[in-house]
Amino acid sequence: MAEFLKIYEDNPSQAQLDKVVAILRKGGLVIYPTDTVYGLGCDITNSKALEKIARIKGIKLAKANWSFICHDLSNLSDYVRQIDTRTFKVLKRALPGPYTFILPGNNNLPKDFKKRKTVGIRVPENRIAQELVATLGNPIVSTSIRDDDDILEYTTDPELIFEKWQNLVDVVIDGGYGDNTASTVIDLSGDEPEVVREGKGSLDIL
Repeated sequence: MAEFLKIYEDNPSQAQLDKVVAILRKGGLVIYPTDTVYGLGCDITNSKALEKIARIKGIKLAKANWSFICHDLSNLSDYVRQIDTRTFKVLKRALPGPYTFILPGNNNLPKDFKKRKTVGIRVPENRIAQELVATLGNPIVSTSIRDDDDILEYTTDPELIFEKWQNLVDVVIDGGYGDNTASTVIDLSGDEPEVVREGKGSLDIL
């Protein structure tokens, strides 16, 4: 059964973060808060953990469109081809924030993502998510946890999330109530920005 850890966003406990990171390094799965909905994630370099998430989501790993949660923009050059000034300005305006940006991937992508031409990048405005990635030392892969409810697409209460997911993941972080609106997804890999999904983030940044 998963651990249920309370972590406060305004002052995340390093001891609790270390505990979660130790689980991630062993191939564990974590449910954690962002500035939008709660996310399901693992270490992007751990193939077994990635396969586990693919099984839970009922998809093939090769077809998974998951985003990378980064600590800040300094991680970008690790996985993204060189981007032009205009694109960088958009990222600088928007991040950290409730956006997922699709960008051209480079040859350094972890082996399970090598065939990707693009990669989704997220830098949430949430200190728990940011500090988790900073402590781990590389991004975590992330996918939203959807609800089976027809009315509510995303569960916002961490206790209800724990109830539902406790036998599927290794740790659920209680970072307070989440949002029920997903991130805005913008494709910046082409000549012009393309809005793939309008979510919580405003389009004024373009």
